[in-house]
Amino acid sequence: MFELYGPAILVAFLITLLEMTEVVALVFALSADHHTVTHGALGAVGGTTAVALVALGFGALLLAFPRNYLLWASAIVLLGFGIFLFRSTLRTYRRAQGLAPQKPGHGPGSGSALQFAGGFSVGAVEATETVVVLLALVAAGYGFSAIVGALVAGLVLVVATAVVQDRIRKIKVPLLKLGATSLLFSFAVFWGGEAVGYTWPGGDLFLVPLFVVALTVVRGAIALGLWPRPAPTPAR
Repeated sequence: MFELYGPAILVAFLITLLEMTEVVALVFALSADHHTVTHGALGAVGGTTAVALVALGFGALLLAFPRNYLLWASAIVLLGFGIFLFRSTLRTYRRAQGLAPQKPGHGPGSGSALQFAGGFSVGAVEATETVVVLLALVAAGYGFSAIVGALVAGLVLVVATAVVQDRIRKIKVPLLKLGATSLLFSFAVFWGGEAVGYTWPGGDLFLVPLFVVALTVVRGAIALGLWPRPAPTPAR
């Protein structure tokens, strides 16, 4: 019953590490305009935990639940947050170039509910994708190996996140917001495409060119937003 099977452990480890790494990246993106990642992280933990509990008690029900609903919800939340963050990013670039007055940072509660909702939705989506694979391993008789692989991946990711979070926070704010905005739009488009039944070439790897396109478009939009406006003609 508790026999370990190497290939099953490896599969569980890799799928958990891959999907949960995306969650961590998105939590940082959701928190780019705030002084803390707590709200987004709590949301992600909540979404992941909810899916995990459903999987433990009702694995077959989870597999039958329309994944499109989760994808649509996450795509809409990320798109909305991406638009909100783009406006903040543009203001940051304008302040950096002296085109707008400096403003104090957000208060501790600013956007906390939206951060939590975004974190919850992405945690639920990625956890669902992970659980589908883990349940397949359980059905094949490798349940204990699947649990071991998933737990080890979770531990590795927690440690790695703790190590790099300070470095991520030291990135210049305009660049951090630019990357975060592009990342949110990339996932919104990716999950929206999956929700309508589109199969992206190369699967998750297609997020890379999507991110490059989003980065180019967002940076171009910021450049347009920074374009000098003609001074108003004085009335005579």
